[in-house]
Amino acid sequence: MKNIFVFLVLFGYCTLLAQENKITFGVKAGLNYGDNGRIEGADLFNISAEDRVGYHLGVFLRGKLADKIYLKPELQYTVNNSTYKLGGVDLDYNIKKLDLPILLGISVLGPIHVFGGPALQYIVENDLEDVRLGDVKNEFTVGVQFGAGIQLERINLDLRYERGLSKNRAESNEGIRVDSRPNQLILGIAVDL
Repeated sequence: MKNIFVFLVLFGYCTLLAQENKITFGVKAGLNYGDNGRIEGADLFNISAEDRVGYHLGVFLRGKLADKIYLKPELQYTVNNSTYKLGGVDLDYNIKKLDLPILLGISVLGPIHVFGGPALQYIVENDLEDVRLGDVKNEFTVGVQFGAGIQLERINLDLRYERGLSKNRAESNEGIRVDSRPNQLILGIAVDL
C-alpha cells in the first residue's frame, strides 16, 4: 500500500509539472537479459541456471526538475524467463510482473544522460515448469536500477542494470525454494509522444 501511495504522490507532482509544459509522456519497450534468481533445496549440486531473454512494454512520464535534471517514473509489464537444470532435466521458470522504476536522471554531455533509482515490483505470475510452487512470500518487492542512455529527438535508447533487493521466495512441496530477485541487464527504446 505504501508503494502505491509513493507512486500517486510522484504522479501528482508530474501532473503539476505538465501544467507548466515541463513533462513528457511516452511509450517504451525492450529486452531483458539475466536470471530470475536462484533455486535452493533438493539436489544443489545438479542445479544451474541458463540466462534467457525476456521483454518489457510500458509507459513513462519524464518531468524536468532543473536545467539538466529530470524525474522519470515508468510503469511496465515485464516477462522474465530462465531455464534451470535439476537432476538432468530442464525446467523453465517464468515470472510476469508490473514494474515501477522511479528514476532520477541528469544530462551529462549533450544527448547522453545517466540515471538511477528504486524499482518497485508487483509479481503477477511465478511459474516453475512441472513443479507446483506456492505463492511468493511478497507480491510487492523493491529493487534498484541504474544506467545510461542517449536522447535523439523524440527517441531514447538506454541500457540499465537491475538488481532485486527484497528477499522473496516461493516454495514447493518437494522442498524446492526459488529466490525470485531479478539480476538483469535491460535494453530499452522509448518514444516521446
